[in-house]
Amino acid sequence: MDGKVSAVIGTHTHVQTADERILPEGTAFITDAGMTGGFEGVIGSKKEFSVNRFVYQTPQKQEVASDDLRINAVVLNIDMQSGKAKKITRIFQPEFNR
Repeated sequence: MDGKVSAVIGTHTHVQTADERILPEGTAFITDAGMTGGFEGVIGSKKEFSVNRFVYQTPQKQEVASDDLRINAVVLNIDMQSGKAKKITRIFQPEFNR
């Protein structure tokens, strides 16, 4: 796809990767843009839900994780004439500070 599209941005809603780059033919790329939500949870839910579902092998009520909220994203700068990426910047806010 390099040179045929402006960007390829993968995600599996987990951990943002630090492999962003501009490929040789001008396509911006990152393997995983990451997730937005509570980082103390499990894929958006409070971790107790996932642990109890695993331990007891029964359905559990889900509650949205609301602790340690963060946003992962990317910002692209694309040349409007050529469609080629000029810059890709990872966004991870707030920064991890433990």
